Amino acid sequence: MSAHFKETGENSIFGNLVYSRIIPGNHFLVKLREEIPWNDFLPQLLPYYKGEGDLGNRPYHPVMILKMLFLSYLYDLSERSVEEFVSFNLPAKYFLGLGVDEPAPDHATLTVFKQRLIKGAGLLPYEGIFEKVVRMALERGVVFGQVQAIDATHVPANVNTFKDKMRQEKEGKPPRDTDAAWGVKHSHKAHTPEGKTVEIRDEFYGFKAHVSLNTQTGITTSIKVSPGNESDNGYFLPLLKKDRRVGVKPSVYTGDKGYDDGNIHTYLKDHNLGDAVRLKETRTNSKTVENNEYWQKVKDDRRYTEGLSQRYKVERVFGDGKVKHHLNRSRYRGLKNFGIQAYLTFASINLKRIIKILTQVSMRNEVYVYAEAVT
Repeated sequence: MSAHFKETGENSIFGNLVYSRIIPGNHFLVKLREEIPWNDFLPQLLPYYKGEGDLGNRPYHPVMILKMLFLSYLYDLSERSVEEFVSFNLPAKYFLGLGVDEPAPDHATLTVFKQRLIKGAGLLPYEGIFEKVVRMALERGVVFGQVQAIDATHVPANVNTFKDKMRQEKEGKPPRDTDAAWGVKHSHKAHTPEGKTVEIRDEFYGFKAHVSLNTQTGITTSIKVSPGNESDNGYFLPLLKKDRRVGVKPSVYTGDKGYDDGNIHTYLKDHNLGDAVRLKETRTNSKTVENNEYWQKVKDDRRYTEGLSQRYKVERVFGDGKVKHHLNRSRYRGLKNFGIQAYLTFASINLKRIIKILTQVSMRNEVYVYAEAVT
């Protein structure tokens, strides 16, 4: 038996023939459909379907639903809004493989799809989808650079913390998001009028996405998620090891002072990897001359300066995610649901980068062609 899915009308008179005459060949969604081997995702998705698609009523093709989810994250649309977007946007229909006269899958289908994967194996399917995108870039010949930047970005929970605190105090109810936690975005020293030195902490309530980014390509190669109160440095080595598992093997790793940790420095040294983790001033200002000389040698290494000079590029990707892809706030509640958001957001940003590298076509230059253009 072979998997069977709903007919979509793609090859009907209202399918590819119409699209080929209306949609520009250099549209971003045309290139995204052509350059990415989407059916390669099917083996990862089928195990979570009853009878692997052989039994019951014909479902939508799981790759189509995955592509629709990607549209939601690419264009910062809710699942309800992406249904309407697909129904009235010809390039989006072409990208999914729908005929012009075919309605989009409803938003409830997206919810069922996400729940099916979570119920089947938690975040592992989403991690697999993300890693598949990275491997596709490698297979297509995208050249990765030698510098990898590791950092974390904070993402506030989908909770009104003031109202939530009032609920807890007045009604004795638990937090709306029991997985979220208070964390510190930034802290700095300040002087009071009395001459005392105090620490000012900019706090947030939510989660963190810990990522490793290839600075040459702008492609994120590994991700871990955590509550907002967890320390960043504990995620450095797991991210590094995930990079190597997916096939990305840079020669230099860089990070900010939050990763200035003895275990990290030792691992980089033992594995002959360039150490470009920004050192705290105390490293070269200690009372031990030998320590000062050792860490000064690290700072004088060409790989240290070159790595740090590229560290800012991970901040640029965070900015893109927050401004254009809703990474400024958690879409849902719960750490697993935030994990879905993180994997699909960074996978979407990666797809933008891959298409730009392979074809020089970007989303900024795309032309929208709506269904009204046919009438």
